[in-house]
Amino acid sequence: MLTVHQFPCLSDNYGFLLHDPASGETAAIDTPDGKEYLKQAEAKGWTITHIWNTHWHPDHAGGNKDIVAATGAKIIAPQEVSKLSGIDQIVSHGDSVKIGAFTAKVIDVSGHTNGHIAFHLPDAGIAFVGDAVFALGCGRMFEGKPDQFWASLERIKALPVNTTLYCAHEYTAANAKFALHADPDNSALRAYVDEITAKRERDEWTVPTQLGRELDTNPFLRADDPAMMAKWGGSSPHETFAALREAKDNF
Repeated sequence: MLTVHQFPCLSDNYGFLLHDPASGETAAIDTPDGKEYLKQAEAKGWTITHIWNTHWHPDHAGGNKDIVAATGAKIIAPQEVSKLSGIDQIVSHGDSVKIGAFTAKVIDVSGHTNGHIAFHLPDAGIAFVGDAVFALGCGRMFEGKPDQFWASLERIKALPVNTTLYCAHEYTAANAKFALHADPDNSALRAYVDEITAKRERDEWTVPTQLGRELDTNPFLRADDPAMMAKWGGSSPHETFAALREAKDNF
């Protein structure tokens, strides 16, 4: 089976190395800090063979050049990553990439940025979602439009509910405060927040998260719930999502 090695880097990013023991291949999922990725791979006895970028922001693709210089890794990424580095294989929605015998399906999750993608490995039950969705949150809408971003979240919502979501930042405690403001009567959310609070008091990670739990508690994924639409307005889910996103931006 695949191994995911997770580690903190920069101020609040998580780095991920995806390793296939059978083939020996190792993919760096985004590259916030190339030197830290190389250090972590060396400690595991792995060589980074591929880089899978979710989007072009420097805290996701800024380490590409350092890793390629050290290992010759091949960069698999959306076109927009060319702002920061070369790309060996440009991918977009519907494409597939391989690590060993495992296939990752590329999903369009644009909205935080244009061209943002996620990598879903159905046989492993995992997805690397970058900044498209967080535990109890979603990325700021820097480049996309509300209908575009909501369509992306719908694609994430449609994954199997037991999918483990690897998101890229430890933002959960702050997201929890807004989630309680947005959806105060949600008992499942309150229980989740209690767990998050306890974890952070112990300095434990809250990532990865489970899709099923996010479907019940993440206000941005619940923008199509009639109660949320009534509370936050909008005649369609993407309008309710837009209201929630604006409220979070100003929270």
